Amino acid sequence: MRMNKPATWWCHESAIIDDGASIGESTRVWHFSHVCAGAVIGNNCSLGQNIFIGNDVVIGNNCKIQNNVSVYDNVTIEDDVFCGPSMVFTNVYNPRAEIERKSEYRPTIVRKGATLGANCTIVCGVEIGAYAFIGAGAVITKPVPAFALMTGVPARQTGWMSQAGHRLDVKYGDSGKASCPQTGQLYQITTTSCQPLAGTDDKESK
Repeated sequence: MRMNKPATWWCHESAIIDDGASIGESTRVWHFSHVCAGAVIGNNCSLGQNIFIGNDVVIGNNCKIQNNVSVYDNVTIEDDVFCGPSMVFTNVYNPRAEIERKSEYRPTIVRKGATLGANCTIVCGVEIGAYAFIGAGAVITKPVPAFALMTGVPARQTGWMSQAGHRLDVKYGDSGKASCPQTGQLYQITTTSCQPLAGTDDKESK
């Protein structure tokens, strides 16, 4: 069923928005996309061509979901997340066509500001930390720390990224401070974490 479009958001005439879906102000839904009845989508989001949004999905504000992405049940996406073209979410860890496993969906959470690169795959049941950066084609099989750069199959951490999306000049495993080359924001790096330092807000990336 097609929901009547309110003045606060827009969808292309080929899109299907089921009655009951919640779509925020200034959000745009493009060609041949389908938003299911239970979905909750925030303000100022862009859903590209051929997007599917399931019933048990929450998407925050200012998210960009590029062409050919399906966001299945039990996926939560926080504010300011980028989902690259044709990246993949899953919700069943060991699917079989002949076995019903809807009761076994594993939740996936993508925290604020994360980037999921084109053609990457997020195996269900993980948390992607805030401002993490998943490289194109990477396959995520375990939780990802905030600000981590993940590449490869299966993905491994190969560095740290700033809030503005630039690689920080500290080798993985080293400790110390690093600054964003765009904004000057300073970060404290340890072997297991990356934290922005107070008093050096990354103003250009907000």
